[in-house]
Amino acid sequence: MEQFDISRPRAVGEVRRDLVRRLSTQYGEGEARAMTGLIFHALNGWNATDIVINSDKDISPFVLGKMAEILGRLHEGEPLQYILGKARFYGMDLVVSPAVLIPRPETEELVDMIVKENAVSDLRVLDVGTGSGAIAIALSRNLRFPDVTAVDISAEALAVACENACALHARITFLHEDVFRYEPAPGSFDIIVSNPPYVAESEKKDMDRNVLAYEPAGALFVSDAAPLVYYGRISAVASDALVPGGRIYFEINPLFAEGVAALMRADGFEDVRLINDISGRTRFAAGRRPCG
Repeated sequence: MEQFDISRPRAVGEVRRDLVRRLSTQYGEGEARAMTGLIFHALNGWNATDIVINSDKDISPFVLGKMAEILGRLHEGEPLQYILGKARFYGMDLVVSPAVLIPRPETEELVDMIVKENAVSDLRVLDVGTGSGAIAIALSRNLRFPDVTAVDISAEALAVACENACALHARITFLHEDVFRYEPAPGSFDIIVSNPPYVAESEKKDMDRNVLAYEPAGALFVSDAAPLVYYGRISAVASDALVPGGRIYFEINPLFAEGVAALMRADGFEDVRLINDISGRTRFAAGRRPCG
């Protein structure tokens, strides 16, 4: 592919069309347009309207150089969110790095479900495997006066989560804990939520190279021999750590949906539900600790 031209002044409209054209060959036109918008927003602070208004203005040589650098890294497969250092989630701009997974749209659906189903005040919430803090921060900002705790085994991930919570003025207690050793006090939470590693090692062959090469494997993959290991542990802990009537929510691998539901029922949860995401895939599981 020909080099991105930074040798001469170039107008915003021309550069936008060029970026979309180049990125479309690798990512498809719709994704290319979205990525181009994010690049302009990151480098110029412009939204779509600003780009149109300024379409005849020349872009500075410095910005053209940054665009060329970003384009090169994208063609190598590096995720745009890592290049820009931020990702959009539930109306928030989150800092992301290769220490954390890039938040996915389906996880926004999980947050939305929890917010809609829990309208009372002062709920105590635990987010297990918080990563960037996306779920914990979104719940902190959208539930009514919650007390949110978030745990992760990765110190690097917790540093990112703390940075995000500080920037977004979310009051969260972060704990550096291994889920297989963490023992919260009985009845200490009203809600426990987790989006744990759930992609089987055998699924790697079907995954995009940019995910495999850049996102943290420890936050993604589980062995084929024990794909439900995190769900089993978290469900068992939650059966005691939740108050009577407390709720548990998981993001899940559709391949193992029935297995997760069976684990939850074995741990005594009632009203166990498997819920589809917007694309029709079984993506979430939820249950309730009995009141009696």
